[in-house]
Amino acid sequence: MCAMPEDRPQPDARADSLREAAELTVEATVESIAPVTDFVNDRLDALGCSPRARTQIDIAIDELLGNIALYAYNPETGPATVRVEVDDEPLSVVITFIDNGVPYDPLAADDPDIHLSIEDRPIGGLGVFLVKHTMDEVTYEYVDGKNILRIKKALQDSKI
Repeated sequence: MCAMPEDRPQPDARADSLREAAELTVEATVESIAPVTDFVNDRLDALGCSPRARTQIDIAIDELLGNIALYAYNPETGPATVRVEVDDEPLSVVITFIDNGVPYDPLAADDPDIHLSIEDRPIGGLGVFLVKHTMDEVTYEYVDGKNILRIKKALQDSKI
């Protein structure tokens, strides 16, 4: 049996049932970020996600769902679906954000020049940059009128 360090969260008995794909559909508003984060974190906690990976995933949820809320349906609102799936090798979470707002590939934009001073750097792009550099995989596709953005993150190790 493999021993886990004392400070690393241990998987709980719910882990097997939480490995099944789960979806939550919310109104794409900034107020929906907290319930979506809670929905994902319930699964992360049950799977023994490291605190560092959980924090990085929480930041990604905030950034990506926040962008959907602010831009996908502007000035209206619409639905956003968040799907959570688990991969086993290595133990990872795949979170898919789906909306049917304005088609937009956030991965197509150039990365911001992080070497510029704050005064010289244009507004925008740092959040997606951070997501791209803290997740293990980030993909986007537009299918059947839907923006589909997937992030994948190993639960026990961290890129940063």
